[in-house]
Amino acid sequence: MPNLKGIRDRIQSVKNTKKITEAMRLVAAAKVRRAQEQVTSTRPFANTLLQVLYGLKSRLRLEEADLPLLKQRDVKSVGLLVITGDRGLCGGYNANIIRKAEQRAKELEKQGIKYTFVLVGRKATQYFQNRKAPISKTYVGLEQIPSASEASQVADELLSLFLSGSVDKIELIYTRFVSLISSQPVIQTLLPLIPEALTDADDETFNLITRGGKFQVERSKVEADLKDLPKDMIFEQAPQDILNALLPLYLSNQLLRALQEGAASELAARMTAMNNASENASELMKDLTRSYNKARQAAITQELAEVVAGANAL
Repeated sequence: MPNLKGIRDRIQSVKNTKKITEAMRLVAAAKVRRAQEQVTSTRPFANTLLQVLYGLKSRLRLEEADLPLLKQRDVKSVGLLVITGDRGLCGGYNANIIRKAEQRAKELEKQGIKYTFVLVGRKATQYFQNRKAPISKTYVGLEQIPSASEASQVADELLSLFLSGSVDKIELIYTRFVSLISSQPVIQTLLPLIPEALTDADDETFNLITRGGKFQVERSKVEADLKDLPKDMIFEQAPQDILNALLPLYLSNQLLRALQEGAASELAARMTAMNNASENASELMKDLTRSYNKARQAAITQELAEVVAGANAL
């Protein structure tokens, strides 16, 4: 006969687990909103920077500018910037981005190109350190909601690698935030900068909303108001010098956006994982309750049968 006390204890344990997973889901949702607010707060600077770059483009042909960050070189070594999280319990978020980074490293090896990793996040750091992969720099323990200062630290390391000639190209591997149930690992070239991308006005914003008692994400296009600078505007410095000073800021802004997308993807994956865990706990509680009722009914039936058998024996 099943142990009724054991089943009751297991039901209580599953209830406690469900409370924890539900709390973690709500915490992740709150952090997604914080990430959303930070993306919104950093957009004015990004838009202003984009407007200045667009204005300089009309004064200077970027393709012909002699700027170190725009110079294309023969690729003999590549730096791979990989962005993961510090914690688990977020489904396949970390595993997917690590798998993407490994695939890219194997592709470079087949082409005879050297590579080195710049790793953001404890998960990627532990994984590649255990496999003795070439690593130039690691960043762990960053804020859950990335800040501009952290993005600047990473950008300085990438600039140092590129400008010193240690690598000829830097690629960014991160997870693009699509929705609460979908994220997409992507590879993007960071350095050298592509002139056409400097004035790309395409941008998106995401908003976490509640609809029908469930969290949903709405994405919308944001168009920057790009205008040419006045023809009679006089620069104290040459446009090329101004552009050379702004390009590192542009790189930092691109990194901050990637960190924010990665953080939102991680939090959304954790929300989904905890929601699935809560639903599984509910189903398990139903099965255990059903088993408990059957066992209790069997025990009562057996006791009644024993009482009847004893009465007949008298």
